[in-house]
Amino acid sequence: MKQAIILGNIITMDEKRPFAKAALVKNGVFAYIGSAEEAKKLAGADAKVLDYGENYVYPGFLESHSHGHLAGDRFIGQASLGQVGLTDYAKYREIIKEFIAKNPQREFYLASGWVENDEYVTKAYLDDICTDKPLFMHTGGGHSMLLNTKALEWAGIDAAYAKKYGYEQVHVDENGEPDGYVCEAPVFEIVPKLPTTLEDAKNYLLAWQDFALSSGFTAVADAGAEVVYHESPKAYHELEKEGKLKMRTYAYMYVTDNIADPKAEIARIAAQRAELSGEYFHIVGAKAFLDGVTEAHTAWQNQDYLDQPGYHGVERFNDHDKMVQLIVEADKEGMSVHVHSEGGGATHFMLDCIEDAEKITGDLDQRNVLAHLHFVTDEDIRRMGATGSIPAVPPLWTAKIPGGPYEQEVSYVGKELTDQAYPIKSFYDAGANVVFHSDFPVSPMMNVKYSIYMAEKRNTPKEMLGGICQPRNVKEAITREQSLRAMTINVARQWHQEHRMGSIEFGKIANMAVFDCDFLHDDIEKVAQANIVATIVDGEEVYKA
Repeated sequence: MKQAIILGNIITMDEKRPFAKAALVKNGVFAYIGSAEEAKKLAGADAKVLDYGENYVYPGFLESHSHGHLAGDRFIGQASLGQVGLTDYAKYREIIKEFIAKNPQREFYLASGWVENDEYVTKAYLDDICTDKPLFMHTGGGHSMLLNTKALEWAGIDAAYAKKYGYEQVHVDENGEPDGYVCEAPVFEIVPKLPTTLEDAKNYLLAWQDFALSSGFTAVADAGAEVVYHESPKAYHELEKEGKLKMRTYAYMYVTDNIADPKAEIARIAAQRAELSGEYFHIVGAKAFLDGVTEAHTAWQNQDYLDQPGYHGVERFNDHDKMVQLIVEADKEGMSVHVHSEGGGATHFMLDCIEDAEKITGDLDQRNVLAHLHFVTDEDIRRMGATGSIPAVPPLWTAKIPGGPYEQEVSYVGKELTDQAYPIKSFYDAGANVVFHSDFPVSPMMNVKYSIYMAEKRNTPKEMLGGICQPRNVKEAITREQSLRAMTINVARQWHQEHRMGSIEFGKIANMAVFDCDFLHDDIEKVAQANIVATIVDGEEVYKA
């Protein structure tokens, strides 16, 4: 029997015993929580001791919405533009050229992390960099892409294609020919077709796992496990069989817009669950995109865009009856539906669907997830709690970033709505099971300390982005305890796993993260400077700083 004694300042997230000095682990689960003396008495002579002194031990942190394959690909398989920060097309060119020079054997080139602004670029920009192979430049947010001429030819994007998808999603020049810029559905059609091998996918997932564990996360949700590469679920499964997965992944399988047969689609996902799920990779539901993102003019708003009267965004999955059927069929299989819902119109649509589905299922505890929630009405916040739906909110996105993003939002939806962005406290007040998400790597951070800081301050720490940011919508600030719950026990509940993880309690999986900071009581500026010490999975140290 493997045994370990964990010593430190333990913050359990268990309301009955919130603090302890020691935990005893037997065969990967907690066997005792309490004093160091009692833990030592109960342990066998061969018990390993992990003594973290005056550092703070938390339940392993849980990420409610991320993209594993894409993260690993961006770590080791692409030219990364993310380190540039704000848009700098001259710098982007240097990074892409350097990547091409280092990887002459590649059949195509992908650069990611592009930040859009008012400077509009077309295929000519990429043709200047590379003319003989397909070159794609993907936005950090993942909903837009720029293609060079070779890439357009490879993808079959021509005038007829643009007409089919509409000029909001495939931009064209004065002659009606695609100019290289595409967004939404065409992007999600192109990306899975990019040449990737199963071994590539496995390497990407292992790189992602290393990053997440080194950040204190012991379990994550993959929101659309097939969205980038169709064989990613198989890659997870093979890695688990090989004994290489340490981090648990709860996967939502990608459902295309207005899927023709929701019943058959859920049957497909259920069959994948039976074939591929295990302890460390487990399929829990379906993932759909309702809309795009405000900065790309594609979020489905409740009102028209101010700069484009008569247009309120892209409605991706907008068939009410099909979404109701998808929710109902998922419920029959003990699964939930997880949606990308950025604009207020998308959220209103989804809550209408959930309400109608619940009239059929009678299940008020299906735990369907709405992620991002940029703009939400007071009425829909109330309905989120009433339907038992789960708001996945992004504290890392809450600050007001002047000189571009903030002014852009104001020009699109108005100052009043922009200043009400990203509610969090209101969801708690409505009784909803609030979870934090990072959307990594679509968003460039997955970070415990900054999530806590920004949920309280609604602003970035001074060292980020040169200190230019300002607080936004401060009435939606929440407490430290609420933040910790939104990254531990609440996420476990999202996955119907609260009996197994999310707190340090007897009988639960012994996953922990150790930091040199008391997130509940230390000064908030000290929180922003916290360092990770170790990550523990199944009672064994898998990362040490």
